[in-house]
Amino acid sequence: MRRPLRAEPPGRRAAGFTLIELLVVLVILGTLLSLAVLSTGGGRSRELQGEAQRLAALIGVLSDEAVLENREYGLLIDDEGYRVLVFDEARDRWTQLPGEEKEHALPAWVRLDLELDGQPLKLAAPVRQGEDEPGPGSEARQGASRQNAPQQNTPKLPEPQLLVLSSGELSPFRLLVAERERQGDAYALSSDGFQLPRAERVETRR
Repeated sequence: MRRPLRAEPPGRRAAGFTLIELLVVLVILGTLLSLAVLSTGGGRSRELQGEAQRLAALIGVLSDEAVLENREYGLLIDDEGYRVLVFDEARDRWTQLPGEEKEHALPAWVRLDLELDGQPLKLAAPVRQGEDEPGPGSEARQGASRQNAPQQNTPKLPEPQLLVLSSGELSPFRLLVAERERQGDAYALSSDGFQLPRAERVETRR
């Protein structure tokens, strides 16, 4: 006697969205927001708010994926934008996320100010394709690489300043997304290491 087939519960077959798909959605939403700003005449203030909100949403997505996949993610932030890195345990190094080789470049009139543990960081210039990485300790790493004569030509990326760990924790930070003009608008993202950041408007600039 044949057993009746059981219907699978709704959503059972769905494996969920991949991180790449979620990042693509964020990019599309950011583009639509920019178009909406241009069409409604909202100006720089609304575009700046959109950039801050997209960055906060990205950190939230990375935090969820880090816990679900048991992987360590990081944001490499420079003076022109940011990019997502993932830690490769097999190679013991930070690598670019597949499909996200290019950093998210901010508009030329936007700057980022990052503080870790209350200490402001001087953000390095962006890493260009085929260039050695900037940042603290780069000269020592270059000297060691000459001595060890590595076989591969792929440059080693610097460590990200903002970590998103598989334990659910973040690097405690405060990130200012602001207009370069001193009297311009600014939005702050911050976390104590456990709570996800939200984009909050800064009333008075430091």
